[in-house]
Amino acid sequence: MTNSQPSATEDPHAALVALNARVDELVETAGADRWNTGTPAEGWDVAMQIAHLAWTDEVSLTAIRDAGAFQAVVEKAMEDPTGFVDVGAAEIAATGREEVLARWRLARGELGDALKAADPGEKIPWFGPPMRPGSMAAARIMETWAHGFDVADGLGVSVSSDPAFVGALPHVAKLGFKTRAFSYAMNGLEAPTSEIHVALTRDDGTVIEFGPADAQQRVTGPLLDFCLLVTQRIHRDDTALEAQGEDASHWLDIAQAFAGVAGDGREKGTRA
Repeated sequence: MTNSQPSATEDPHAALVALNARVDELVETAGADRWNTGTPAEGWDVAMQIAHLAWTDEVSLTAIRDAGAFQAVVEKAMEDPTGFVDVGAAEIAATGREEVLARWRLARGELGDALKAADPGEKIPWFGPPMRPGSMAAARIMETWAHGFDVADGLGVSVSSDPAFVGALPHVAKLGFKTRAFSYAMNGLEAPTSEIHVALTRDDGTVIEFGPADAQQRVTGPLLDFCLLVTQRIHRDDTALEAQGEDASHWLDIAQAFAGVAGDGREKGTRA
């Protein structure tokens, strides 16, 4: 078995482009007849999933281009923190398949260009902590991967070994690790001060590691399972992840890599 830290050459911008293209291909191949096919996310069909990606890409562009306008979006979200995201997706979904796809393609293309052109040290405002362009690209990978996985599940397509989805995994995992303290904050809890070491195994046997190697708190297991867990696409009991230490175990119970109100996650047994 070979250990490897995530390579600095793993370009998040290229990974995001590839992932967007693959999710787009899934939807196009399915055709208009399956646009309203249900997905594992309760109440969200394929249309809502893609509309949400379009909405979030558009809002991300606003955050980069006009901080004042983005602040207005944040203030509106605070008026309805549990329903704001659903409302935004539903409004776009109601415009119809062709309009949704056109908006998503335009927004994701412009966002990709804006992120690559941005000053790498610039802090971009967001619903969670402000992010640098590279981190925002990783966040877009995480969300596109998670919602793309839902779309694929709804359409009955396995993407666990799909190159674009697999290529996104290191970026999703890194963000999942970096948002450990954020997970506690979103649950109204104080984050522990303990260090944690995470070792995640790819299908080819190589291992991605985060955190000090001598940390007493440890998480090990499949890379895919960790990514599904931090995006709340799987119940912890349905994973092969193992935790050593109370802090590590508690983190896996509440982990979330996305901004927004902490959700209930998926029920046990839905992805066994």
